[in-house]
Amino acid sequence: MPTIDHDRRRLVGAAATVFALTGFSLVWPVSAEVAPLPIEGKLPPFDGAVAWLNSAPLVAADLRGKVVLISFWNFTCINWLRQRPYVRAWAEKYKDPGLLVIGVHAPEFAFEKSVDSVRRDITGARVDYPIVVDNDHAIWRAFNNQYWPALYFVDVQGRIRHHQFGEGDYDESERVIQRLLADAGHKESGSDLISPNPQGIEMQADWASLKSPETYVGYARGENFASPGGIREDIPNLYHTTSSLPLNRWSLAGVWTIGGEYAAANEASGRIAYGFRARDLHLVLAPSVPGRPIRFRITLDGASPGANHGVDVGADGTGTVQDGRLYQLVRQAGAVADRRFEIEFLDPGVRAYAFTFG
Repeated sequence: MPTIDHDRRRLVGAAATVFALTGFSLVWPVSAEVAPLPIEGKLPPFDGAVAWLNSAPLVAADLRGKVVLISFWNFTCINWLRQRPYVRAWAEKYKDPGLLVIGVHAPEFAFEKSVDSVRRDITGARVDYPIVVDNDHAIWRAFNNQYWPALYFVDVQGRIRHHQFGEGDYDESERVIQRLLADAGHKESGSDLISPNPQGIEMQADWASLKSPETYVGYARGENFASPGGIREDIPNLYHTTSSLPLNRWSLAGVWTIGGEYAAANEASGRIAYGFRARDLHLVLAPSVPGRPIRFRITLDGASPGANHGVDVGADGTGTVQDGRLYQLVRQAGAVADRRFEIEFLDPGVRAYAFTFG
């Protein structure tokens, strides 16, 4: 049984590694002699699905004659959120020529198993192609998948002909779609490429300035914790922050219970601090009681963020955790530098899962 690879940031280079190992070029051939795409396996059935959204359940007969793009994702993954505008645009552009996109939502955190939360996410993101909810990772295992996000490109005979692990290489992926459609006789798909203009949380990362890694808050995968005394697992504990935080170190202040998947604030005024360098800072947050809002306030270097606030925060640094998802808390408007981020939760009961950056 494959393991789930949780280190999502490193997947940006995964496709390049795959191509290097297999001998394929990342530059699309321009000569008439185009090497055939390899056959990587057969499209497995969607057995074990918990629910289908935007569609009745699909079986092999429903896919006959279609080029199929399988997209593995989950709604808190920043790498997926940055890939989403491309998948959404491909689904729309190539629907009539014969492409069917099927999203497979495979949760990372327990709260992502809520079908209502998945439905709310795709509604807000204007995703209207079929989504299969894979809460038990049955489809994930059938594909022998290990990554979020992951794309599998399937021809009209149900054969997997290409894959892309992690974000990036969008032109290459679109050309594979065009090629599979052309091979199936759908000449009207054209050769021009989409040019989305993602905004907000979907904007591409500022890779040149990104120096902070994805960081989990639960002890199962947490690293670089800086509060004196270290982590006390699964019991309430009074933590203290430090006056200075080196780059990519983080700390807690107040009474928290650190579990394997998340840290939960037991009282109001619980704080998290992080020394980071990136244009964007995100934090996966959820209320411990669904539907109970939790107010928070953030600072950068001890002051309100002003123009450097993220989409989920006001210029004064205030915001509210309404439901479990990824919150964009910082988007630096000017030059990116080492900064100290701090968030204070004004109500008890928040669960903090992971920092990601962009």
